[in-house]
Amino acid sequence: MTDFIHPALLFILGALPIPFLGGAIRKVYLLVIPALAILAVLMMQPGSYGEVRFIGQELLIAKVDKLSIVFATVFTIMALIGMVYALHLTDAGQHVAAYIYVGGALGVVFAGDYLTLYMFWEAMAFASAYLVFAQRGGPAIRAGFRYLMVHITGGVVLLGGIILHGLATGSLLFGPMERGAIEGGMGVGAYMILAGFILNAAVPPLNAWLTDAYPEATITGAVFMSAFTTKTAVYVLARAFPGTELLVWLGTAMALYGVVYAVLENDCRRLLAYHIVSQVGYMVAGIGIGTEMAINGATSHAFAHILYKALLFMGAGAVIYVTGRRKLTELGGLYKTMPLTVALYMVGAFAISAFPFFSGFVTKSMVIAAAGADHRALVVLALTMASSGTFLHTGLKLPYYMFFGTDRKIEAKEPPRNMLVAMAMAAVLCIAIGVFPQPLYALLPYPVDFEPYTSLHVTESLGLLMFTALGFVLFLKALDPENTISIDTDWFYRKGARCFMWLAEKPLERYEKAVSDVSETAALPFLHGAARTGLWIDLTGVDAVVNGVARSILRGGGALRRLQTGVVTHYVLAMIAGVIAATVVFAVVWR
Repeated sequence: MTDFIHPALLFILGALPIPFLGGAIRKVYLLVIPALAILAVLMMQPGSYGEVRFIGQELLIAKVDKLSIVFATVFTIMALIGMVYALHLTDAGQHVAAYIYVGGALGVVFAGDYLTLYMFWEAMAFASAYLVFAQRGGPAIRAGFRYLMVHITGGVVLLGGIILHGLATGSLLFGPMERGAIEGGMGVGAYMILAGFILNAAVPPLNAWLTDAYPEATITGAVFMSAFTTKTAVYVLARAFPGTELLVWLGTAMALYGVVYAVLENDCRRLLAYHIVSQVGYMVAGIGIGTEMAINGATSHAFAHILYKALLFMGAGAVIYVTGRRKLTELGGLYKTMPLTVALYMVGAFAISAFPFFSGFVTKSMVIAAAGADHRALVVLALTMASSGTFLHTGLKLPYYMFFGTDRKIEAKEPPRNMLVAMAMAAVLCIAIGVFPQPLYALLPYPVDFEPYTSLHVTESLGLLMFTALGFVLFLKALDPENTISIDTDWFYRKGARCFMWLAEKPLERYEKAVSDVSETAALPFLHGAARTGLWIDLTGVDAVVNGVARSILRGGGALRRLQTGVVTHYVLAMIAGVIAATVVFAVVWR
């Protein structure tokens, strides 16, 4: 690996000095490492690096190709933007966790074998969990614990799948599954690997960890989490399972599922979290379609999504940082005191809504076009409906009630300058990609034969968006947020955990107490009595016999010792007496 600098190591090893740095030195250092990682990715050449043998298997620490480079590029860019956003933090722990989190994501992107992938995969889970726990407070601790338990479970499933798949194929190298396997021949191990991947992609019903934990994370932590976990899952799905039919329908369901649940949300970051589920649905569906255009669309949309979703979370985080409020029913009128935040947030809102000249327009439409080219009319309809719903809630409802709407006379001001700079960096990229998509298209895995700016496409998109805006105005009252809690699939493991605790604290505890009582009142006295009886028998019976035999032996030995005088005359007389006695006995018996 002499000609290859692994960016994951830059972040993971670079996290070690952070606690020992302070002030301006730490701030500069936090920006230098991402900048070096960007340079390392830009200078990479396709190839395989770090081939080793371990436990009889060939391992490949890094495999570089166009698919890994495009994800690594946006990950390192996002790491730089995220660190700028977090410069005001004094908590070194959050910076360390963010570095390890980014390093884990980059390690997965370049992993050439499943063992390497798994180690970085688990590092991501634990590092990101810290960003939830760091918020402190009861809700964050509970959400972080649930998040960690779900991801540990997913990691166990993934590891089991890796082992079974390795035994079946004889190799741990990470790459596309065989076409025959995709069409129905996958073994149990491959299905378990797929399950582990789609859990991190937040595919329903395995999605509730995302909408549960992201709103409870720290303000800066949520920005990092919105960018890496689900998009890393998109990468591994694109690498291992392109063309898997199941993913088409799972992704389509995701796109609609996230939009529907966003209707019900009052928490601004939870609403944005549901739209992560929706937008990742486009990527999963594109991977399932599996054509070159679909894979390009999923990859480019992941690139754009990381930037605009981070921008949206940064805007919402700025509001929470300044006001301490996150529910739409508690916000309003902030456009007067936070105009820059409003403007930057709206760039992200236009990008996610696929407005022309914003990044989402040139990426999301590629996935829909690929579905149309593959003659999937139902998928096209569902994804188009989801796009309309995205603009309705992220582009209209959320900014209206958060920044405009009812003026609640909240004392607010713009967030710290570093937060605004980070938002501006993401906003510039969202616009640049939308206006000049060719540099992004050049990074994609396959040659791009797609032109987003046709008169038909622009007219259709604007018509859909304007019709959605008209619906928002007409049904504004019906969209008023309510201070309620949405029930999602996390209900099952929340209730399941409560049922388990009830079972442990009630029936099992009572059973244990009953057994203990029986033991103390009946079993233990019986055992004590048996022990005392055994002791008496031992002392009066066994010991008496043994002691008696011992005493007899001792007396006999003493007598023999007295008989053995050592005088020859005595031994002769004894022998003569013995002969006489034997003769007498013989004579008597003979007669």
